[in-house]
Amino acid sequence: MDAIWLTGAEWLAVLRIGLGLWWLESWRHKDKKAWFGTGSGIAWAADIAARHRWAAVRSGFDLVVAPRPRVTAYVVAYAELALGVGLITGFLTPAALVGGLLLNALYFVLMIHDWAEQGQNSMMALISVVALFGMSWQTWSLDGALGLLS
Repeated sequence: MDAIWLTGAEWLAVLRIGLGLWWLESWRHKDKKAWFGTGSGIAWAADIAARHRWAAVRSGFDLVVAPRPRVTAYVVAYAELALGVGLITGFLTPAALVGGLLLNALYFVLMIHDWAEQGQNSMMALISVVALFGMSWQTWSLDGALGLLS
């Protein structure tokens, strides 16, 4: 594979790190006081789920999220932080890529009516797939340095 400036593997690492920065920004920009204190993020999602055109989304939200909004808020926020750190450092990269892909799929389904969210989640999912199948942990990663996934 020919590439300009960096090798193909290095460009995949750049893509992985960029995705990690995107997840880290998703975590960073959350108003933690409102997110954890008043449950603003889950309340917003509950409103979207309540009006969702798919009954499975409404009932799934009511079954999984509604009974435990505080726990869900922490799980979602810290999952985004863990994904960001894992992808930036290249630690347990395949797990981070698959986890991010699943989280993007959940966001995609919940936000099926919001075109801005669809674009972001589609692109993040695409990057996850490319970084996963391109084995982006081979370069500039703790996985590679520690020989975890060689």
